[in-house]
Amino acid sequence: MRFPTFIIIATLSILLASCASSNSGSVYSRDDARKVQTVRTGVVESVRNVLLEGTKSPIGTAAGGAIGGIAGGSIGSGRGSSIGAVIGAVAGGIAGAVIEEGVTRKDALEITIKLSGGGLVAIVQEADEQFNPGDSVRIVEGNGTSRVTH
Repeated sequence: MRFPTFIIIATLSILLASCASSNSGSVYSRDDARKVQTVRTGVVESVRNVLLEGTKSPIGTAAGGAIGGIAGGSIGSGRGSSIGAVIGAVAGGIAGAVIEEGVTRKDALEITIKLSGGGLVAIVQEADEQFNPGDSVRIVEGNGTSRVTH
């Protein structure tokens, strides 16, 4: 019974990771296409490594609960099997939520920028592009999101 449960957990972990949306400065949603965006310029004042927390959807909890319930129900027989299923479902739900959050967590940067027109802003985005203090950058804004680009 352990091998199939491992396969199910591994498959669900991969699916959860692929469902996570991107907070990269290079990834646009389909809704952003063909819409005007405002561009401001500035100079990077500081860069700090941060973490973007992972998703906390009901999917991880439900999947973990289902797997835990099935695994727990296979222990014992009769009343013991029912109790095992309940305990397994609760423990699996908690584990599923923790696994989902951990699998979808991403490294990010907090980029503080001194704007050319004056003022200071900070933007957090995935750490898929390198920024250094003194770099000239653009801030692209539209639809409630901002991104930093070279």
